[in-house]
Amino acid sequence: MTWEKLLSAKRWGNEERFAGNQKEARSEFQRDYDRIIFSSPFRRLQNKTQVFPLPGSIFVHNRLTHSLEVASVGRSLGTIFYNRIKDQSPEIDETCPLLCETGNIVASACLAHDLGNPAFGHSGESAISYYFSNGAGKAYQGQVTEHQWNDLIHFEGNANALRILTHPFAGKGTGGFALTYATLAAIAKYPCASPPGHNKQQIFTRKYGFFQSEQAGFEKIAAEMGLIQVCEEPLIYKRHPLVYLVEAADDICYNIIDLEDAHRLKILSYAEVEALLLPLCNSEHMQRRLADMEDDDAKLTLMRAKSISTLIGQCANVFYTEQDTILKGEFNTSLTDAVAEPFRSVMKKIESISIQKIYNNASVVQIEVAGYQVMGGLLEEFIPAYLHNNSPYHRKLVDLIPKQFLTTRTDSYSKIQTILDFVSGMTDIYAVELFRKIKGISFPSMS
Repeated sequence: MTWEKLLSAKRWGNEERFAGNQKEARSEFQRDYDRIIFSSPFRRLQNKTQVFPLPGSIFVHNRLTHSLEVASVGRSLGTIFYNRIKDQSPEIDETCPLLCETGNIVASACLAHDLGNPAFGHSGESAISYYFSNGAGKAYQGQVTEHQWNDLIHFEGNANALRILTHPFAGKGTGGFALTYATLAAIAKYPCASPPGHNKQQIFTRKYGFFQSEQAGFEKIAAEMGLIQVCEEPLIYKRHPLVYLVEAADDICYNIIDLEDAHRLKILSYAEVEALLLPLCNSEHMQRRLADMEDDDAKLTLMRAKSISTLIGQCANVFYTEQDTILKGEFNTSLTDAVAEPFRSVMKKIESISIQKIYNNASVVQIEVAGYQVMGGLLEEFIPAYLHNNSPYHRKLVDLIPKQFLTTRTDSYSKIQTILDFVSGMTDIYAVELFRKIKGISFPSMS
């Protein structure tokens, strides 16, 4: 792969624009960022769970604050990479004029990376999948193809993000967000279709990057980028190199900041968090600085900032030194798993403690269970209503679906996706309120 092709500023749905005008295209990636940040799907992230239930009196991160922080880290990673290239090759702006935009491309992709996640965190994805694999949705298996069924029983927020950004929703025009090809490719953390079984060497587990409905579109993006195709059936590509920076920014933020939230909620003590963050601060003066401070939250803020700075430097260094391997599609791990010791071992320890004490905390498990009930309950009402629409009750339910989600297609897969577009886009609060109303648990009011 080559940077000249990988940094295309062509726009989805408007490909002829800036097709060869590299000079004028320099600001296009900043426009991507602005389009995302002013969009409704992005604003809705403020009421979607990151890890912990949405806050009462104690503030914790939601999907929106997480995405903003990831974008900030991602911009730093991309900018550091460009600056190092520039130092080594001062003529790079002439030979590859868009490389200076690396930070903007990565920041835009980071900003959009969670747009496809449904309410209730990752349990929302599992709840949707469970409805089809083990719930009432299993009845629809015979109405879709094998590949389409894999999309449904392994509903994936990453693939849903690409759909949100490229799908021509009714009344919204034909180009989706009309982002640049480079930004769209940088979002695709798992550039494969759902059926593969997800080869571990490709860093894939059960995750994938595009639904069957968006496969042709992703093939178009991959061709424009010059992505390396691994397999045709099932369709698998090597990652766009900037995906590694987007992934690293996400990994850095949730590993470090989940500790901060856990301390605020008294899940982890100050001493426990300090023991994890101090080795990442990479500063011989840190103990003295902490001794001059009394407030534990302020101490954690300082250690969080230093830890993130250390990890940014480490991941940027791996990306720079492994650039050739990455461009060949032969780098088969994440950047955070390739950082130097002792930082790599510390990150592994943070992951282990997070799984043990944070992600299995009662408050987190409770919202996951609630997510299964709410998401499954909404699907069991709206999917039969939209597929059949053969009773007054069904018709009233269909009337509740915003027109932008409705489709003129008549096949079951497209109609099911209509409901998934509607339900997965809901905030936690709206999903709970609608579930309670249509189930008769609470009664709608006019206020």
